[in-house]
Amino acid sequence: MLQGRGLALALLPGLALAALTPPGLGCNGRGKDASETAATSETAGETAGSTSVASSTEGGTESGTETATETTGEACPGATPAAIMACVEEPRYVTDLEFIAAVRTPGSPHWQAVQDLCADRLAELGYEVELHDYGTGVNVLGTRQGSSADAERVLVGAHYDHIAGCTGADDNATGVAGVLEIARVLAEVTTPHTLVIACWDEEELGLVGSKAYVAENTAAIAMGTAAPFRAVYAYDMIGVKSDEPDTQTFPMGFDLLFPEEYAKLEANQFRADFLFWVSDDTMEPDGAALAGLAATIGLPVIGASLTDDFKKSDLLADLRRSDHAGFWDADIPAMFLTDTSEFRYPSYHCMDGGDDSLDKLNYGFAAQVVRATAGGVAVSLGL
Repeated sequence: MLQGRGLALALLPGLALAALTPPGLGCNGRGKDASETAATSETAGETAGSTSVASSTEGGTESGTETATETTGEACPGATPAAIMACVEEPRYVTDLEFIAAVRTPGSPHWQAVQDLCADRLAELGYEVELHDYGTGVNVLGTRQGSSADAERVLVGAHYDHIAGCTGADDNATGVAGVLEIARVLAEVTTPHTLVIACWDEEELGLVGSKAYVAENTAAIAMGTAAPFRAVYAYDMIGVKSDEPDTQTFPMGFDLLFPEEYAKLEANQFRADFLFWVSDDTMEPDGAALAGLAATIGLPVIGASLTDDFKKSDLLADLRRSDHAGFWDADIPAMFLTDTSEFRYPSYHCMDGGDDSLDKLNYGFAAQVVRATAGGVAVSLGL
């Protein structure tokens, strides 16, 4: 996650907040009722400057002496959001997470190994893979075309770079491993809309890779040469959880912005045990659907949607610190999903003098986040 600048919060009207454990959910605006979706848990060349990846390998990739362990396998047989959630396998997720979590500054051997893992895994899963070389870095993009004649794009992404001298287990190995597992479970599921998987580069240098992609796609959409985006999901730090009281902090003013949620967290003794999402208001129904699906597996969720004015405001700088921000600036529907970074995790960017290391993660929590997101993405894709 991009380094924070500090959040100066004022009492801002117009923000919508999804409940921690939401009550009945209304229509999600995508042709399916979100409460109906949750109830199913009871049942088992888009960018220029890109290079096509034609070949794939078994068992990951090599770069120097670093090798990714094989985690691919049979695709998910599910055809409903709940069934797709059930296809997420924690051991597969953890295998990728443990490989990715090592120093990977841009240009380093492990940065290349993780880039190769993204490209080869997506190719092996049957995605059309492109290496988007925008000059200073490389985004990896995989596309599975939707079945509808007027298919829009749903993108799920996470940045694979990190800062020097820090393992970056939570930031953002957790997110990249989650994106790859979502790619696996949705690889052979027919959906009306098109799925795009992204491993972003140079997020830590100012969201460089994702902003380059947005700039090119904004122009292509305006010219009618690329499909519009229906939804964008951006992972950044999803693996830290604590059931201990007083482990969750917030920026000043959170209680004024979100009094009902603050009261619930106060009643829960400020335990850092929930997923946080924030989106522009066009993705509020998708957030509600995700929260409803998360509730079916016991994952607490807090969500907020922002109006157009506030999503671009420096007053909300801490809510603009990852790759969703460039999509917001282009008025493309986007959602940020996070464990809240330094507001519960002292080892963010190794700032406490320790490492952002695997032993500080909660694998089960991260896997639950991936499950809930996979279901939410399936809803956005039209299931």
